[in-house]
Amino acid sequence: MVLRENMGKIIDVELLDREKIAQACVNTLDTEFFTALCEPVRVALIRTLIVKGRSDIQTLAEDFSQDRSVISRHLKVLQRARIVTAEKIGRHQYFQLDGQFILQRLSAMTSIMQDIIPICCPPDSH
Repeated sequence: MVLRENMGKIIDVELLDREKIAQACVNTLDTEFFTALCEPVRVALIRTLIVKGRSDIQTLAEDFSQDRSVISRHLKVLQRARIVTAEKIGRHQYFQLDGQFILQRLSAMTSIMQDIIPICCPPDSH
């Protein structure tokens, strides 16, 4: 325990650091991102976008038994989570994976976990 005086108060620096790291972890573990990935149809849409590349709703819906409106709703969830981007050209909207954002989000998660592990999950001393 490391104690420091700050404005007349004694504070536990280790606890303060843990609080900061815990909040950074919560901020990084984006609920919307994970929620978007928790639905099998959305994961299948991601797979389809990897295979087909940039596609419109009609092209994507060919591989699914659901109506286009259902596929469209799933794509909107993925879009809100920034996993896919959409571009409207004429009457068609084209979707594609936002690989840079996905990589940034996963890298941020990895980085914060590297900071957290030594504090909350020390290796076994056995």
